[in-house]
Amino acid sequence: MAFEPREEQKVLKYEELRIYSDAELHNYTDEELKNFKVKHDIPDVDELEKGPWPSFVADTKREALHRKKLAKDRMMIEADVAEDLLGQLQVSFDDGETHWKHGGIVGVFGYGGGVIGRYSDLHERFPSIAHFHTMRVNQTMSKFYNTDYLRCLCDLWEYRGSGLMNLHGSTGDIIFLGTFTEQLEPVFYELGHVLQQDLGGSGSNLRTPSCCLGKARCEYACIDTQDMCYELTNHYQDELHRPAFPYKFKFKFDGCPNGCVASIARSDMSYIGTWRDNIRIDQEAVKAYIGGEIPPNAGAHAGRDWGKFDIQKEVINLCPTQCMWMEKGKLMIDDKECTRCMHCINVMPRALRPGKDTGCSILFGAKAPILEGAQMSVLTIPFVKCESPYDNIKAIVEKVWDWWMEEGKNRERLGELIQRYGIPKFLEVLEIPPMPQMVTEPRSNPYIFWKSEDVPGGFERDINVYRAKHKR
Repeated sequence: MAFEPREEQKVLKYEELRIYSDAELHNYTDEELKNFKVKHDIPDVDELEKGPWPSFVADTKREALHRKKLAKDRMMIEADVAEDLLGQLQVSFDDGETHWKHGGIVGVFGYGGGVIGRYSDLHERFPSIAHFHTMRVNQTMSKFYNTDYLRCLCDLWEYRGSGLMNLHGSTGDIIFLGTFTEQLEPVFYELGHVLQQDLGGSGSNLRTPSCCLGKARCEYACIDTQDMCYELTNHYQDELHRPAFPYKFKFKFDGCPNGCVASIARSDMSYIGTWRDNIRIDQEAVKAYIGGEIPPNAGAHAGRDWGKFDIQKEVINLCPTQCMWMEKGKLMIDDKECTRCMHCINVMPRALRPGKDTGCSILFGAKAPILEGAQMSVLTIPFVKCESPYDNIKAIVEKVWDWWMEEGKNRERLGELIQRYGIPKFLEVLEIPPMPQMVTEPRSNPYIFWKSEDVPGGFERDINVYRAKHKR
């Protein structure tokens, strides 16, 4: 069944909401762009345009020329914003340091997150970027848009901001780059009341949850990532908009172990769709792959002669747990040894499919701090069913948050707290038993300190009872 939001959605019509005419949007020629020079000397910044890849410098120059040719009453902040931005970047290269500063807290009424304050410490030299606040806009689930919606967003930011956007930030939001403090409330009003769009998370709060395409487009999806992400985003609005955590916290939802949003590397609580029954096998399709009738990898490697498909070399020998083999012309799988790596399914998608008993694995603690380096999340809950309204998932979330908010230090991510206390303490908080898969290597410390409740009879035992059991 297709995902449907639980609130009626406005149908945005760009022709009714547009701010700029076609002539205003296309107000310069290729020749004018070729000859355009920004008002600042930016030799090092110009170097970033060279090479085969798209350049943000080239895009910023286009925006600068576009704004220069708009009438002044068609923009609510200075027209020179893009040129001053490039000018300050050059100074940062010259000085070897940034010239952006946090000049105080800015935001919109009722929200503690969603706006990142930026001020220039060269505001006298570059007045158009004296303020350069960023606004994070909560992206749609799986980032499905139509052109009317995107054009409305672009027009709004052209009018009240710098016109520069980032689709998408690392958390997933649509990023509005650069506006003055006076425009924050008007932008927020237009987003909420006209475009039916909310701000995303920033600061020490729940950051904007994001998900893969899920069942909307992917045959591998084991959970409805769109529905799950939508439900948890709406359920935790207070945690998203009013920072009260020790530091940031991220949810990300992968529909299967292929991990198209890389939740295992990018979120404090990673949800990865999986299955707990057997991989479904179509033996006739296996034979067709072996016989060359079906191209492996869904034809992704077409265009070069890779030779005849070899199931032993390309599938069986690459299984990380060696749980697959051929027997009398049939592919056999010892499913209890399978780690759901998806390699065999990716190579032979018409022969192998995920099982039918689906849910998700929950992992905790991914982070990428500069000083200590990146850390992947650890598999903690191997399988849990995922059915709306996801009360079982919410119960786990709230156990984690209660512990983290009680014990976490300022600016300490969940993964760092788990490192500090250890996995046993975290499992105690979650009230789940440990399992061998959580152990990365055998214990090297010979000492282990038992709790009284872990010892039969406790620590206060009667010596006579002991002697009765151990007679000489």
